[in-house]
Amino acid sequence: MKIVELTSKILLPLTNEESELLDKFSVDPVEKNSLNDREQMIANHLTNKDVLLRTNDDGKIYYRRQID
Repeated sequence: MKIVELTSKILLPLTNEESELLDKFSVDPVEKNSLNDREQMIANHLTNKDVLLRTNDDGKIYYRRQID
């Protein structure tokens, strides 16, 4: 279990699995199709927690970090 700080200064616990996936995200967005089914589900959970931002660019879905 790890703790991350959101941009609103709120501390949020993440599971080890969520933390490992979050490490894959750098400054560049990651395309949803490059993630396997499990990673897509975890990315969706992280989007719901406001850790990732999901964007739609020309019909392709991308995830990018919202936290540092």
